[in-house]
Amino acid sequence: MPMTRDEIFAKVSDRLQDALGVDEDEVTPEATLTGDLGAESIDFLDIVFRLEKAFGIKIPRGELFPESLTAADSNFVQDGVVTEQGLAELRTKMPHADIDSFADDPKVENIPELFTVNMIVNFLDARVNG
Repeated sequence: MPMTRDEIFAKVSDRLQDALGVDEDEVTPEATLTGDLGAESIDFLDIVFRLEKAFGIKIPRGELFPESLTAADSNFVQDGVVTEQGLAELRTKMPHADIDSFADDPKVENIPELFTVNMIVNFLDARVNG
């Protein structure tokens, strides 16, 4: 049976509160995992594990949170900025993220801003209801 986005968000919010020790009011759709919620790279594995259990699905490593997006190919980044080629790669690997907003200021240091609560909800919506 399909789940609504609100139902998905509620489950995601609960898991993020548990994993990161944050309050419910901190978990908004726009909240970034690292900047707003204080997640560190080690937390991403825990988050994926909790989401897999909550939703009864398997999330392959690197699918929700792609690793080393920019290190793989020097054509993806020049002078600390993600190139058009890099943006195309991000769109392919992260259809659940808001790449268009990122493209307005595609600096490498802004990549963590792609990892929002809403991105996780989009990913799970497509996976659970897709």
